[in-house]
Amino acid sequence: MKTKTTSTILILAGAAVSFLTGCAEMETSNTKSLLSNAGFKARTPQTAKQRELYASLPANKIECAKVNGKVFYVYKDEKAGVAYVGREPEHQRYKQLCAQQHVAQATEEEMNGDLAWNWNKQWGGAREP
Repeated sequence: MKTKTTSTILILAGAAVSFLTGCAEMETSNTKSLLSNAGFKARTPQTAKQRELYASLPANKIECAKVNGKVFYVYKDEKAGVAYVGREPEHQRYKQLCAQQHVAQATEEEMNGDLAWNWNKQWGGAREP
């Protein structure tokens, strides 16, 4: 019995790790898609200085930089070896797209919650008070 319980726990832990890894990959892919849709351009570092700057950036995070009075936003996709680069208008558009997606996901989750409640109610799960 103990072996069966241990096996079940290991299987569930493995499934959770796979799920979380998949979510992280989806999130990164989603971010890249939103950045592209917002007008960010994917750039591969070409010069030694560009490669040095690229190496210093944190992966999968939007960073803000100011060069000669101009503001730039950079997102390092380490896996692909590119940086997504945009200016203020692209960054504002990216934030707008993120907000729209957040609203759409919240609406979908709310609808799924209603569906789950109705499903549970119909199949003898939780009872109404």
